[in-house]
Amino acid sequence: MMFKQQRVKNPNLIYGIRPVIEAINENKDIDKILLQKGAHSEMFRELFQLIRDRNIPFQYVPVERLNRFTGGNHQGVVCFMSSVEYQSIYDIIPTIYEKGEVPFLLFLDKITDVRNMGAIARSAECAGVQAIIVPTKNTAQLNEDAVKTSSGALHKIPICRHDSPREVLTYIKQSGISLIGCTEKAKKMFFEQEMTAPLCLVMGNEGEGISPEILSLCDVNVRIPMLGSVESLNVSVATGILLFEVVKQRL
Repeated sequence: MMFKQQRVKNPNLIYGIRPVIEAINENKDIDKILLQKGAHSEMFRELFQLIRDRNIPFQYVPVERLNRFTGGNHQGVVCFMSSVEYQSIYDIIPTIYEKGEVPFLLFLDKITDVRNMGAIARSAECAGVQAIIVPTKNTAQLNEDAVKTSSGALHKIPICRHDSPREVLTYIKQSGISLIGCTEKAKKMFFEQEMTAPLCLVMGNEGEGISPEILSLCDVNVRIPMLGSVESLNVSVATGILLFEVVKQRL
């Protein structure tokens, strides 16, 4: 029996077991897959094994949530496709050096808000960042809302999504690129740090900041001085401040 992909208003959403399996096998860029709690068909198990093998982000949800997206004809699975084409930092860094450019990268740790992601990408593209790196899990969906907020920047700047943040950041360090983390726990002010050498800025989310595992890999930590009573800046604003400090120092 053949299952055809249904037409939906959202071009980044597909549903039905067979269409989703086909999307995975065709190596389509997928942001996240929602699976119905309690689904146990043979084909469903085949799909689940494929999801696990490819390390695709997924979440079990009640059938009512799936119904809101499709009207009910989903066979227990809804898949959100990415609006951008992911690249590999392992390909990008050698290319940067081959061009004779100074690496300027941005790593985003658990930035889950779509609009923050779009705003950061817009600032990063304007600042000349050569690539944005994000982890596979706990990252905002790069959907049409993110692209719109970025004013199209997400289609202009390479986005690299990788399973192991530690492995990727270790590779970046081994490539002669310093990791500079932004954290309120740092003693050094951001404007006191020299930023003309190859670097990768590391930013965490507003609630938790940079995770301890990632923070331990950073070569230098800096902070933005806060004079008011509010404890922190919006992450897109904080990122913009550091990005353009790099621009200022390199001009």
